[in-house]
Amino acid sequence: MNDKKQIFGWAMYDWANSAYVTTTVVAVLPAYFAAAIVPEEGFQIGGTMLSATSLWGYMISFSAFFVFLFAPFLGAIADFSGLKKKFLVAFCYGGSLFATLLYFCESGDVWLTIILFVLSQIGFVGGNIFYDSFLPQIASEDKMDWVSGKGFAYGYIGGGIQFAISLGLISMNESIGISAGEAARIAMAMSAIWWAGFSIFTFKYLKEEKTAEQLPKELKDKPKFIAFSIIGFKRVWLTTKKVKHFKHLLLYLIAFMIYNDGIQTVISMATIYGKQELGLDTTVLMVTLLIIQFVSIGGALLFGKIAGKIKTKFALMITLVLWSGVVVYAYFMTTAEEYFALGVIVGICMGGSQSLSRSFYGSMIPQKASAEFYGFYSVFNKFSAIWGPLVFALISQFTGSARLSIISLIVFFIVGLILLAFVDVEKAKEAKLSELF
Repeated sequence: MNDKKQIFGWAMYDWANSAYVTTTVVAVLPAYFAAAIVPEEGFQIGGTMLSATSLWGYMISFSAFFVFLFAPFLGAIADFSGLKKKFLVAFCYGGSLFATLLYFCESGDVWLTIILFVLSQIGFVGGNIFYDSFLPQIASEDKMDWVSGKGFAYGYIGGGIQFAISLGLISMNESIGISAGEAARIAMAMSAIWWAGFSIFTFKYLKEEKTAEQLPKELKDKPKFIAFSIIGFKRVWLTTKKVKHFKHLLLYLIAFMIYNDGIQTVISMATIYGKQELGLDTTVLMVTLLIIQFVSIGGALLFGKIAGKIKTKFALMITLVLWSGVVVYAYFMTTAEEYFALGVIVGICMGGSQSLSRSFYGSMIPQKASAEFYGFYSVFNKFSAIWGPLVFALISQFTGSARLSIISLIVFFIVGLILLAFVDVEKAKEAKLSELF
């Protein structure tokens, strides 16, 4: 525990996969999807004509829903089998493969883009279940906020560097003799290769404790996949029944699910909001995202320090107040300068809220069932990621404007803040020490 090489290897996965998130999910693909993939008049599905903004929101929601169904099951299997690292490898390389194939999506390839994006998202969020579950095993409780913040800082740096390279490629496309669409597709492929390539450091330095348990007698004669699947479902059911003993942990998960809904929606819809609602130039959107990426480094480290002085819970509550201000400001903004200013604030908020949410949860869960509990964390994480983009898409679809969609997100931050205030951290830690698992 607290081994420097282990922590470095763990943090490097954030460095690796953040390139995919920043370049493909947040920046390039939404803009390319709206400008080139989806026709200007929209895309018809089942008799309903959908705009690029609405369709993007539904895509984010569907991929989150899929992982929501399987996250705790996979986490339980990984805890029992001692295969967390192998699951991480499988989801990492599967997701990066589908993300690379997005290179072949051109104008009008709506269904191909949807399928490949959803599959790459499943690989990304599925891998993060197992990545996050290593945190309580590599960092002591007093170091957890800092290590979590370090992981996000590595992510913001790695993602920011790769995105800067992609931005340079896109802005100089004419001078190197390629179209803007070709530059965008190359940028997405590069981010996927970056994800797969730098993950090698994680797989080299991150060690998994050999904690595999013996199969029960009645399952020894069954194929391992079937046996582990049965155990996975049983453990999820057991965890669900016993979660009543973790009342404050459950309360935090509900608060997290609600406020994270707002955060994930702002992150996933920011580019397409700026493109379609504000009519901003692609360069403005890309530069703002680059600003967010590097400001987030400071945000993660800053709030890691603040948490050490005023406790994690209160530092996290401060970030939610700031997020509330973000969506109010976003509702009224109209210019590129205002979008740049908003990017700075979002960077600070994002760095702090993401790193503290992960470490705060890690401090309250039983270490022996970390993958299973991070599976539930991912359930609430991805369950929240379903509703925010869905609500955003529906409001945008029925009103014809995304401004009401963005201001509606303040409800998620306020309700999450109120629930978080009632979480008793000490009681949550007492329940963890009872070793119910």
